[in-house]
Amino acid sequence: MVNETLLNIENTLFTITMLLYFAAMVGYFIFIASKKELLARISYIVLLVGFVLHTAALISRGIGAGRLPMTNQYEFAASFSWGLCLVSLIFIKKYRFDVLGAFAAPVIFLVIGYAAMQSKDVHELMPALRSNWLGFHVSTAIIAYGAFGVSFAIALVFLCRDRIAEGSFLDQHIPSKSKLDMIGYRSVSLGLLFLTFCIISGSIWAERAWGSYWSWDPKETWSLITWLIYAVYLHQRIRKGWRGKSAAIFAAIGFICVLFTYIGVNTWIPGIHSYA
Repeated sequence: MVNETLLNIENTLFTITMLLYFAAMVGYFIFIASKKELLARISYIVLLVGFVLHTAALISRGIGAGRLPMTNQYEFAASFSWGLCLVSLIFIKKYRFDVLGAFAAPVIFLVIGYAAMQSKDVHELMPALRSNWLGFHVSTAIIAYGAFGVSFAIALVFLCRDRIAEGSFLDQHIPSKSKLDMIGYRSVSLGLLFLTFCIISGSIWAERAWGSYWSWDPKETWSLITWLIYAVYLHQRIRKGWRGKSAAIFAAIGFICVLFTYIGVNTWIPGIHSYA
């Protein structure tokens, strides 16, 4: 049974979260423009607070709707931006990479902005979604997409690295190209691992729901294409020693494919995944 009070709380928390992500994005931009490190720390805290409230919003949505909040365009986009924020916070903290926030925060804000444009209506789950596989399948997709989003942001930083004057403020706050390459590689590896779990769990779920492990549904096909793009990236890196600009461009193209798999396929190509 739908709990309207909790859904109203979720709506309020979601709005505040959007504002905080926007504030963090602006804060990171000002940090780069003003060259004041305090702004980077403040922006990180604002992003973290937004993430906490975002988590509370998703929990409120789940309890209010009486199910996992992962079954329509709005809920998945909201969860997608949550995954992006989670991985971004981890990578910024782990690698002391404040400038990454200036590239990741806009992506987070755009995805949650896309969520805000979707219908927030709560509908009864269709039979195919009433499965214990739902949580695992969608959760792994969220982490995978979040990691790929961060690899995209890192790729953009890498491609801009040569334009930064040696010894400048940004030069001191952005890792070397070799370290950027390594961080991007780790982000792609994380994303590919979870996308593999996502595809495998989806196949098992599909067999139980529709009697077939693979039906070449547009979403399945594009998920496989996305997996192959990142698999080629890792293969070329491990076997051929692929590094640098070409790898960064490939990672950026991979995330564009991720966005098409999620937004483009759902919007323009009907299929059995059209509800998600």
